[in-house]
Amino acid sequence: MWPALLLAGVEQVQIQPGSTAFTPLAFLDYPWSHSLAAMFAWSALFALACWRTGARAATVLGLLVASHWVLDAIVHPPDLPLWPGGAARLGLGLWNSVAGTLLVEGTLFAAGVAIYARHAPARDRVGVFTFWGLIGFLLLAYAGNFAGPPPPSVAAIAYADLAGTALLGLWAWWADRHRGAVHSS
Repeated sequence: MWPALLLAGVEQVQIQPGSTAFTPLAFLDYPWSHSLAAMFAWSALFALACWRTGARAATVLGLLVASHWVLDAIVHPPDLPLWPGGAARLGLGLWNSVAGTLLVEGTLFAAGVAIYARHAPARDRVGVFTFWGLIGFLLLAYAGNFAGPPPPSVAAIAYADLAGTALLGLWAWWADRHRGAVHSS
């Protein structure tokens, strides 16, 4: 949603190398995609949209949406609004430490991969190669974002984010279709 709001001019980011030690982006205004109040709304809406999967699964999925804001609050400088239009901003600023960011984000990524791999084992070779290929691609993209040049424009950020979300979503869906316990009828 954030890239669409950027393209519509509803939310704003600037490419500002040196804004933090880790990212060249300065997040100026993004109350509808990244405020605490919006997070509660998006989490509840996502849980409701997933309700057909069962109450427990919908609750977990809603909490996963909420976890995005919590993780952002750890890494962002104090730029996360509490509610749309509010002046109060939160953020612990981990992005001001490259080593800290790599350690924390790397540990969380590795933990997520380990948990998923343990609880959704590959059912076939497609499940092995699509999953580990996706993990490799994500690591390369992360390294490129960190070590590469700043993006050429805000529009490029938004379009790359939209395309990446679509591509990675399909790739993850494909991998997931070939993973997990085999259920007998």
